[in-house]
Amino acid sequence: MTPRRGDKKRDLPVSAGPRPSIRLITLLTDFGLADYFVGALKGVILSINPSLSIVDLSHEIPPQDVAAGAFTLMASYQSFPSETVHVAVVDPGVGSDRRPILVRAGNHFFVGPDNGIFSYIYEKETRHKTFHLTNKKYFRHPVSATFHGRDIFAPVAAALSAGVKPAEFGPEISDEKRLPSLNSVKQTRGKVKGRIIHIDRFGNCITNITRSVLPLEMENGARLLINGETVRSFRRFFTDSRDDSGGSEKLFAVWGSAGFLEIAAMNRSAAKRLRAKPGQAVVLRLKGE
Repeated sequence: MTPRRGDKKRDLPVSAGPRPSIRLITLLTDFGLADYFVGALKGVILSINPSLSIVDLSHEIPPQDVAAGAFTLMASYQSFPSETVHVAVVDPGVGSDRRPILVRAGNHFFVGPDNGIFSYIYEKETRHKTFHLTNKKYFRHPVSATFHGRDIFAPVAAALSAGVKPAEFGPEISDEKRLPSLNSVKQTRGKVKGRIIHIDRFGNCITNITRSVLPLEMENGARLLINGETVRSFRRFFTDSRDDSGGSEKLFAVWGSAGFLEIAAMNRSAAKRLRAKPGQAVVLRLKGE
């Protein structure tokens, strides 16, 4: 379109490159919604690229719970279009020497602290690239020692969405910090050692046991051992009536939407019933063992 006389050219803070434009940024934090933190992140992003759409993935991650943030991000990122930028800020080490990073993985981008929050992304997307954010040109100044979400991660994500290439933010690295692997450990005599990786708001205990270690044809006779309790019932869905013995007190296993085996209790918290916590051991025994 030919500009009309008197029109002023609007200068963007960053210039778009040849990479396709990014239109969507997600936010995952432990900030909650009572304070100004989430609004400030959005304000910085939109000041740089006002054409973006921003989706709140969650702001209710338990404070400083990096593993919960890692699980939530892993379980949801593939629901978004390619080229989405995911900003994840669960950052108990803010202001310390932990590195700010940008990850390119599975046609998505991830921006946040190098504290393990992207660990499960690394496992699912083994051909990823990670960049240490060192180019202060793309930071908001002055940089607060306590709010890198606003002053580093938000402006970097916005600049990325406007066309800046990942390598312009800093050097590539390969020694990212990682949480313990999601993989369960196969042992001898039909036994698999796993653990609880997440407890959701309903009290369902999500384990790291997948179909790769418990195929459908091996469910019959299998059992889960946790905190002195044995779970023998495997259901297709929460109200599955094939096995209704035991009433509301009965614990059962069900395959959750993230692809992991969960321990649940009808209309109550299985975690409270079991006094379970993330990281707690779970043992799967197959039939006859």
